[in-house]
Amino acid sequence: MNLRLADWLAHCERLHPVTIDLTLERVARVRERLGLAFEVPVFTVAGTNGKGSTCAMLEAILLQAGYRVGVYTSPHLVHFEERLRLNGEVVEADRLLPHFEAVEAARGEVALTYFEFTTLAILRCMAAEPLDAVVLEVGLGGRLDAVNVIDTDCAILTSIALDHMDYLGADREAIGREKAGILRPGRPAVIADPQPPASVLARAREIGADLWLAGTDFHHEGDRQQWSWTGRGRRRGALGYPALRGANQLVNASGVLAALEALHQRLPVPAQAVRNGLALVQLPGRFQVLPGQPALVLDVAHNPQAAAVLAVNLDQMGFYPRTHALLGMMADKDIDGVLAPLLPLVDHWVLCDLPTARAATAAQLAERLVALQAHARSTGQVLPAATVGQADSPLAALQQTLAVADPADRIVAFGSFFTVGGLLQQGLPRLGGAHVG
Repeated sequence: MNLRLADWLAHCERLHPVTIDLTLERVARVRERLGLAFEVPVFTVAGTNGKGSTCAMLEAILLQAGYRVGVYTSPHLVHFEERLRLNGEVVEADRLLPHFEAVEAARGEVALTYFEFTTLAILRCMAAEPLDAVVLEVGLGGRLDAVNVIDTDCAILTSIALDHMDYLGADREAIGREKAGILRPGRPAVIADPQPPASVLARAREIGADLWLAGTDFHHEGDRQQWSWTGRGRRRGALGYPALRGANQLVNASGVLAALEALHQRLPVPAQAVRNGLALVQLPGRFQVLPGQPALVLDVAHNPQAAAVLAVNLDQMGFYPRTHALLGMMADKDIDGVLAPLLPLVDHWVLCDLPTARAATAAQLAERLVALQAHARSTGQVLPAATVGQADSPLAALQQTLAVADPADRIVAFGSFFTVGGLLQQGLPRLGGAHVG
């Protein structure tokens, strides 16, 4: 077959009747046929928020230590190839093609979902590379996610909050139980969430994982200038803050250092590599502040916990005369829970449609926002007299916002990878005046 990447992705979308079909049996069968395995250390990262930041910091530090690193994350912001980075570079589409062909040949009668097929292709591409370490981000949950067909050498659980409840369960205990499915007997399990569900700890102890618990097995502390980390028998002091902005990044970084310490015999990392990696790490779309006037903040926050962190981060940015919010999000998310933390901060809202059937329409978002504002005021909450507009795309929403924003204002675009990706796809960053180039 002489197919391009776009052809393969279209093929993957047609193979299975549903988008999400949580089971490992089909993926495991095809993995076995492919003979897919890794001889190098594998870090697997699961959690509700903080996964992407954790993967990026692990990658940056390991690269600074001189290791060859492969990283698989999802979803992508603009181009599918962003899901695989090899030695810090996004993979070229042509390098993926033979691995899509191999998965197609191996699957036979097995109907794989888009995520399962593409995950196997990316994993096979990674396995064919001369790497020293592999970092895998779980797509959804953990126990039944396609990534979990690979046995991890070190599992990392970031924050656990309410999201994907239709698939993972109605509360943190149920969700934690699913995410703890990536843990393996006798292997390090780094729990970076400062208040993990009891189900996570119970699972770790049940299988005899080597539990690294935040606040017990490792700690961090800091002042305005620097921070320090203490683990089992090691202390890393005088550390600069991660280049990734945001209130929770120190929690994520602390978990990263615990994971590196847990595998230090196989992947020793000098202190300077830690400092350089934290200073150089980059991750688009996670409280990403683009230069220009007005300031533009991009954040993929799409659940209540992430929205609450976004609100704190915005509050700590300093004074802006007006804050404009651009929001597009999925209909199956907790829309009220995402809107609520931002209500006291936003003076002007523009709700937008997104190019996917899963998305809430701008009209639906506007209806929820107006109802939420009315309810908040009825309970005595003081809110700005915010105006509400609608647009048919993230770019149209940004253009509408720029038409009324002063240079000293700020704009925050959030709610979905589709929202942020829709803007980045247009060639941002730029602002400067009041046009999108």
